Amino acid sequence: MTGDQPTRREIMRPLHLLGLAFAAAVFSGVITLVSMGAFQAIPQESVQRAIVMALIVAGIAFIATLVIIALLMLAVDPAQVSKRVDRPVLYPDETPDAGTDSGSTGGAHGR
Repeated sequence: MTGDQPTRREIMRPLHLLGLAFAAAVFSGVITLVSMGAFQAIPQESVQRAIVMALIVAGIAFIATLVIIALLMLAVDPAQVSKRVDRPVLYPDETPDAGTDSGSTGGAHGR
């Protein structure tokens, strides 16, 4: 069963993270082009300004995405990088045993 679960190292490959940052940059660049009207029948100077602005926004989005991902990767313990991911990360490590408290009546003791 452990063979089909990816490790954290497999999840956080640098090429995948760069691809995610590149996708965010392309998305923000296209949104900027569309919002500035680069695909409409407008003067050539306006289209050039829209392209320059889209490149600037895409570059900022690429760098910001890389910085945010790098900061989030610092939160991962290096000892856990080789562990298998078999459950959600934010779940508690051990679930409390419900059978240990079966004899109590919920606060009626001592009355």
